[in-house]
Amino acid sequence: MPPLPRLRPPAVVGLALVVLVGLCSPAAAAESAIDARTLSLWWVVPFAGVLLSIAIIPLVAPHLWHRVYGLVMLGWALAFLVPATIRFGFDAVVDVVLHTVFLEYIPFIILLFALFTVAGGVHVAGTLRGTPGTNTALLAIGTAIASLTGTTGASMLLVRPVLRANRDRKHRAHTMIFFIFLVSNIGGALTPLGDPPLFLGFLKGVSFFWPTQHLFAPMFLLVALLLLAYHTMDVRYFRREADEIREVAGPVEPLRIQGGVNIPLLMLVVLVVLMEGVWHPGAVTFLKQEIVIEVVVGDFLLLAIAAYSIWATPVLVRNANGFTWGAMIEVAKVFAAIFVTIIPAIAILRAGPEGALAWLVALTSNPDGTPNPAMYFWLTGGLSSFLDNAPTYLIFFNLAGGDAEVLMGPLAKVLGAISAGAVFMGANSYIGNAPNFMVRAIAEEQGVKMPSFFGYCGWAAVFLLPCFALLTVIFYR
Repeated sequence: MPPLPRLRPPAVVGLALVVLVGLCSPAAAAESAIDARTLSLWWVVPFAGVLLSIAIIPLVAPHLWHRVYGLVMLGWALAFLVPATIRFGFDAVVDVVLHTVFLEYIPFIILLFALFTVAGGVHVAGTLRGTPGTNTALLAIGTAIASLTGTTGASMLLVRPVLRANRDRKHRAHTMIFFIFLVSNIGGALTPLGDPPLFLGFLKGVSFFWPTQHLFAPMFLLVALLLLAYHTMDVRYFRREADEIREVAGPVEPLRIQGGVNIPLLMLVVLVVLMEGVWHPGAVTFLKQEIVIEVVVGDFLLLAIAAYSIWATPVLVRNANGFTWGAMIEVAKVFAAIFVTIIPAIAILRAGPEGALAWLVALTSNPDGTPNPAMYFWLTGGLSSFLDNAPTYLIFFNLAGGDAEVLMGPLAKVLGAISAGAVFMGANSYIGNAPNFMVRAIAEEQGVKMPSFFGYCGWAAVFLLPCFALLTVIFYR
């Protein structure tokens, strides 16, 4: 038998990644010449434009969106960059953009590319039917492994098996919505490997198993409530569709894993991320940015792992998964605009009491000056719903004192509130956490009619916000 053909990514993606790695990834940047204390909330308008574009254009003109979304995102990025250049000068804007690209976007997109590529090579063959019991079990399994593989890794590993199990179901969107709730967000709460905010806390001195000890109870309650709500809803839908599902049911084939080489590769990706957090050989300066060696090495290793996955996985296995590069390209373009336009929003928050959102920051303290865990939970979570949850976590971590020993001790409830808000409430919107938008893109690519941006937020308001209110009463009062 001739060897099976191997999959090659689009040349433009490969070239872009090579260029990005050539530029390297910094751990810190020089102090920006832009004074965040002078920024008004008008500077957040381009970011709001990105959100509204994602929310409205796919709803009113879906075919147009898929043709022009790259240009729309570029337009909003320029809507920030051009006025910023006029106001603060070319050098200042270049400095802050390089900081964002090197420190945040390059590591983000390379890690996402590696996970997308490796997990997309794992195919669960055999009969997997989307009954309420099977679907609930798949969501529970994904939630359970997310703290080990990361929410992105768990999402990319299980999204296609879940979609394939439900391909004959009429109602599928609710399954993917709860998948985002549980696998892409809430499941990552127990270790620093689960979600970037907790990894930042680990780097700041929070012990590895502190989230396991302090977030297990709120996570368990939240997962139990959501799985119960999902199972109840799916049973109702399944009963309506029972006759149609029986008509298309075929012979039962045993389950088996194809592309199994990618399972250890996924573990290697997790180990590379952990390596970047514990190995610190030094740094060099490049384009005024302090570039840490471990992140550069990590980026090269992640790309090597992805390249090996492409070479080692037969194209027929990926085709059986419905694997294409479209979702990866869309996420890369959309999040490039998000990372650029989010710069002033994060800067204003970092300015704290001296910034345009000083009134918001002031809400974190009680009248007697003591920290208010409930407000830390809702403010960290509310901002993490639309901003990058990693820097948002770091902002409130520092606002609470920034001393890991104190936060793990006398202020443990505050640190728990910050951690839970950043991880759990990333589920409130499609852009609250990296895998949310990716899962949506993959689901739509495979024919699932997902809710609009605001439609998804409506689902979150109905199912998540009451649960978060309950967590506040029980754990963060």
